[in-house]
Amino acid sequence: MDKLMADLKEQIIEQLNLQDVKPEEIGDDQPLFGDGLGLDSIDALELIVLLQQKYKVKLSNAEEGPKIFRSVRTIAEFIENSKIPNA
Repeated sequence: MDKLMADLKEQIIEQLNLQDVKPEEIGDDQPLFGDGLGLDSIDALELIVLLQQKYKVKLSNAEEGPKIFRSVRTIAEFIENSKIPNA
């Protein structure tokens, strides 16, 4: 999961064009919205697109968004839990 979180940090920076932020500056449990990284609702839409395009996972319930996008760790957990087991 550490590799996934490291990859997510780089992808979040790239997807959201956070030019002044480095991956090591984003804590695994740091809030992404509000007082944390300071993301907004437009950024949330970009993160949804990132998850769909890169990880092929989709939010089935929009009400879960705040919980899923709370931190890099919660996004990584969502991705891991959404993977379809190999047959």
